[in-house]
Amino acid sequence: MDRPVLDGSVPDHDEFPSQGPDATDPDADLRLELDQLRRAMRSRGTIDLARGILMAAFGLSQDDAWKVLVATSQHTNTKLRTLAEQVVDSAGGTPLPESVRKRLSAAVAETNAAADAQPQPQPQPQAQAQAQA
Repeated sequence: MDRPVLDGSVPDHDEFPSQGPDATDPDADLRLELDQLRRAMRSRGTIDLARGILMAAFGLSQDDAWKVLVATSQHTNTKLRTLAEQVVDSAGGTPLPESVRKRLSAAVAETNAAADAQPQPQPQPQAQAQAQA
């Protein structure tokens, strides 16, 4: 970039190198995917621990704890791994940020309400007769 653009014209593409994977490198996408998978594997343990904390604290199932984490992450615009770290830290005494705490509480309440609204499976008449026999 030898010359500044002051006249409003758009400089040639070559003046601004691409910030993404190199189009001439056939392995760039694979390296990017590998990097993302490695990051996901590093954060998985923390996310699973946060799910366990939510399960124990609020009596949630594994699926419901996951739903609470995802909903809270989305509504607070917080990365899931960052939220999981905050939940784990909160179990050690570090307070959650107020906005996260409120949203987490709301997500737990919404998840419990949805679970309560689901019809419970009724036993089949044959199963009842066999159980009594």
